[in-house]
Amino acid sequence: MADTIPTRLLIISDTHGEDFDSNTRPQQRADVVLHCGDLTDGSKLEEFHTALNMLRSIDAPLKLIIPGNHDFTMDRDAFTTKVAEAKQPLNPELVAQEYGRVGQAQQLFDDSKDEGIVFLHEGTHQFTLNNGAMLTIYASPYTPALGAWGFQYHPNHGRRFDIQGGTDIVMTHGPPKGIMDFTSSRERAGCTDLFAAVAQARPRVHCFGHIHEGWGAKLVTWKDSGINEPSRFTSIDNNNSSVIENLNTLKKIKFDSNDIVEEKQAKVEQLRQHRCASTSHCAQDEYPLVAGSQTLFVNAAIMGDGDVVQRPWLVDIELPKQGGNVGD
Repeated sequence: MADTIPTRLLIISDTHGEDFDSNTRPQQRADVVLHCGDLTDGSKLEEFHTALNMLRSIDAPLKLIIPGNHDFTMDRDAFTTKVAEAKQPLNPELVAQEYGRVGQAQQLFDDSKDEGIVFLHEGTHQFTLNNGAMLTIYASPYTPALGAWGFQYHPNHGRRFDIQGGTDIVMTHGPPKGIMDFTSSRERAGCTDLFAAVAQARPRVHCFGHIHEGWGAKLVTWKDSGINEPSRFTSIDNNNSSVIENLNTLKKIKFDSNDIVEEKQAKVEQLRQHRCASTSHCAQDEYPLVAGSQTLFVNAAIMGDGDVVQRPWLVDIELPKQGGNVGD
């Protein structure tokens, strides 16, 4: 690990136009913030301004963001189609006042680049962090759906996620199939194509949101390579994988003993106090993340049902040092 540097990530998703208040704003400093989309609830300009102010308030030199399906005005085709297909013709000036003109929402973020806020288009990006680490990240806002929101594709048509080998972090709005993607109706809402691409690339971290009920983190150990069609059934070594935290470990159920109820209440209170959930997998930790053999999956959707405190994730990992040769 001599050619890697401990790096702190603050991962967040699905803020839906809300800002932190003085009791919930993360206080910990991070090397980079990753916002996995749904910055807004209705893609209104006012909500984008709130999202920008929220990002500015977090102590980190670099903040990387992607949009989600609710941020449909950032998807030029979806925005144009929504306006055109309205049941009653819309007044263009009123639309512009509330939602902005085509491209205006994204321009707000492009104009904030000097503040360390970077809008990521779909694809691979590289950054040299202030701590000397090199970050290679793949980003995509697209999710499978039949609705008329933004950045969506028909589930039956599939989508190619071109994640290259050597990618450190995959940042998407939606989850891969089978990983923290259960909806409230107990349906899997993740993407099969995304899972296959991640299983092939094996990044250190894959972070996302979208499915609010899937909040949590899981350290996955991969089976030996050579699988032609990766799936959650064939690619994961479940015996050596572990759930770090999810809503099942926090929510009370009727079968819980008094001791378990107290344990869950203590965890929820700790989340309130710390303002973040946290996990660390650096070289000096008890369970260091083995690059190429393991991936830490994080669902950071913070908008829950109100029963449990869903907080951003603070993740410590090792990233390659600028100019280093990991593994040599």
